[in-house]
Formats: sequence, C-alpha cells, structure tokens
Amino acid sequence: MISKFTKLALAMAMLPLPSFAQKDASLWLTNPDRSALLQLQTPSIPFTKAAAAGLTIDVDETKKYQTIDGFGFALTGGSAQLIAHMDPAARAALLRELFTGDGDGIGVSYLRVSVGSSDMNDHVYSYDDLPQGETDPDMAKFSLEPDRADVIPVLKQILAIDPKIKILASPWSAPLWMKTTGVAKGGVLKPEYFDAYAKYFVKYILAMQAEGITIDALTVQNEPLNEKNTPSMLMLESEQADFIENHLGPAFQKAGIKTRIVLYDHNLDHPAYPLSILKDAGAAKYVDGTGFHLYGGTVDAMTQVHDAFPKKNMYFTEQMVTDRGSDAPLNIARPEARIVIGATRNWSRNVLLWNLAADPQFGPHTNDGGCPVCQGAITIDGSRVTRNIAYYTVAHASKFVPEGSVRIDSSNADALPNVAFVTPQGAKALIVANTSNSPKEFSVRYHGEIFSTSLGAGSVGTYVWR
Repeated sequence: MISKFTKLALAMAMLPLPSFAQKDASLWLTNPDRSALLQLQTPSIPFTKAAAAGLTIDVDETKKYQTIDGFGFALTGGSAQLIAHMDPAARAALLRELFTGDGDGIGVSYLRVSVGSSDMNDHVYSYDDLPQGETDPDMAKFSLEPDRADVIPVLKQILAIDPKIKILASPWSAPLWMKTTGVAKGGVLKPEYFDAYAKYFVKYILAMQAEGITIDALTVQNEPLNEKNTPSMLMLESEQADFIENHLGPAFQKAGIKTRIVLYDHNLDHPAYPLSILKDAGAAKYVDGTGFHLYGGTVDAMTQVHDAFPKKNMYFTEQMVTDRGSDAPLNIARPEARIVIGATRNWSRNVLLWNLAADPQFGPHTNDGGCPVCQGAITIDGSRVTRNIAYYTVAHASKFVPEGSVRIDSSNADALPNVAFVTPQGAKALIVANTSNSPKEFSVRYHGEIFSTSLGAGSVGTYVWR
C-alpha cells in the first residue's frame, strides 16, 4: 500500500520544475531623431547561454551600493502656476502621466520645491514679508498664503496620485528684512537673525505638514555661492556650519522635526565647502548629506565627498537640460550619461532636473536675475503640453527605478556609460547611453546568461528583466 507521503512525492514529481533561466529583457528606447521616444521595442530580447562576444556589460546583483530615493524635477512656483491654470481635465491627465508609472506614465517619485519664491516665479516673496524697517524675529506674521494660489493646490493633487512622493525644499533667500542688503538679489543673512531664520524653517515645515505635505529634506541655501539670481543669498561655509550647529539643528530637534538637513546645494567644482562642514562634528551631527549641482565641476566629486564621509548621503538636486526645439535632434545620450548615470554611479540617492515646466517664452521668471533660458522638462502653452529632452532624460530612470531600488554593480564602459538597479519587486533595470557617433553592438551578462543588443549613435535604452 502506498503511503500518503509517497503519493505526495509522486504528485510533486509530476509538477513542472521551476525555471531558473533569465526571462527576456524588455528595451525602452529613445533615439535622437525622435523615431522612438521612451518606446517599448518588440520583440523582447532573449537571454541565452551563448558565450558573450565583443563589448559586454556585466551586471552583478551581489554587489550593492546606495538605496534610491527617486528621480524627478523642481516644481517651481512658475511650474505650479502653469499647471494650476490648465484646463482641469488636461491638468489631471498630465499629473497622472507624470506621477504614475502605469501605461504612458513616467513615475516621477521626487520633487524639489522652493521655500518662498525661486527665480522661476513671476514675483519675489517670502512667508514673512514686511514693510521696510519692520522686523519679526518671533515669526508672528509667518504665513504660507503666497503658496496657496498654485503650489499647495498642485502639490495636493500630486499627493492624491502618489502619497509617498518625496519632497525636497530649498530656499533662495531669507526674508529681506533679515539680510544685510534688504533686497532680494544677493546679500548675507545678518547674524542677529540666525535664530529667527531657524524659526522660519520650523514654521515652514510644520505649516506644510498641517496642509498634509511632508517635507522629506531641506537644503539650507540654494547655490550659497551665487549672488546673481533674483532672489539669492550668499552663505559661506563658516556661516552655514554655524547656522546648522547652533540654530537650525537645535531648532529642528526641539520641535521634533525629522526633515533631513542637506548642506551646500551648489556646484561640484567646490567640494571643499561640504567637506569643511562635515569635518565639523558639531554641525555634522545634524546633517544627513550634501546636495550638488553640475553647472561646474565633474560628477566624480560626489564620490570624493562620499569616500571622506561614507555615512553621509549624496543628493543631486539641480541641473538644467535643454534642447533646441521639437524639430532639432534630441541629444539625450550625453545628459543621460553625465547626469542620471554619472550621479547615481557616484552615490547619489536621487536625480532632480531643473525645472518641471515653463511656458514657450521660458517663463514665468523674476526680473533682473530670473532665468530667461530655463526650458522646462515640459512646455505648457495654455493646456497644450510639449515634452522636452529633460522629460525623457528623467523618464528613462523614473519609470523603471522606483523609490527603494538599490544600485547594483555594472561594468563601466567608456563607449557605453551605464548604471544598473534592482527594484523592490526584484526587477533589474539597466540604463545604457551610446554617447559615441556610431552604432554600438554589445552584450549584457547576468547570472551567466547573456542577451545581445545594439544602440544607435546618441540613443538611450533602459533594459528591464526579472
């Protein structure tokens, strides 16, 4: 008589064995001639056990690096204004496209907002503007009212789509009465108002929280070495260290605020700035990490700072990427390689481009120091939307690499810059940019199997497999 255990064993033996072979890889492609714009290619590309020949990118999931917080854009006041003024149906469709990964959605998972106005607002404001000669060190007159017209309603609509989206906030300037010059462009924060400015940030974080908007991270000052924007404010290393150590850090701690403090928020050509603050134990204990832009310097400076302070995080907080219009080639490979691939290969937890939306005249922006050439990732003309190069540059990562993904090892290839990730669901995503002037054939090897593929000159591909 056959025992029930033997019957069970025989039944299990009849079941198909699980397959440990890789499944096909999907390719999402963008070509500079716009013949494919983040387009899924068919058929998919099969993994085989054939030997790799020629250029091969090895992907190794056993070697893990930083966790990813997300990819996205700056939702400037100007961006929010343009979005808010769209036809409601068009606005809803655009926000679904931007903030979901389903269908045509690109899954933006990180935003940067300005504390008060940036240079991409139609006017300058803070949350504590006073008549000349008045001061308010206790922040009794603090109000988010200027953001209630556009920024807060648009953020709430975004949060209804993705409640977990991360938000980084950056100030362009303190309220004018706190500054040495009393004007928006340039100037320095007066030492006697360091405490008041810390209270200003506490009020901002708590007021946004009361609106249902969580600020995940705060940079202390946008571009602290740039006095040319309107608004802007100079803040040297010693001043920022003092402000963090003796004012902002203790104020956040006292208020129970968990928002991460990110220092610097400026170009990669001056890593000595963040390094000097991170060496100051009193300030560094409050600092989560460093934010960088890439208008100067090289992206490997992020690794320099990471290697000196490996427990502190790296963030890529701004870079503008523009094209020459819808009839010109979409030169996507170089910004993809330089920014998205470059920043994440150098330890950045995020990539944020500047900025989300502008009108056809690159506005709105402030006068005498606003940016007259800042093309948005999208151009909004009434309710008509045009998708520009920055949109596709971010989308090649944001659609496939959600928050919580981890960068994994992929062999560096000068001819084909690349970066690889494993998602929380176990999918692998490999972004490859062909920055050369000729097509490139290559193989991708993972777990001893390969797939063979090619990219045209200037093209970008995101390869996804499970």
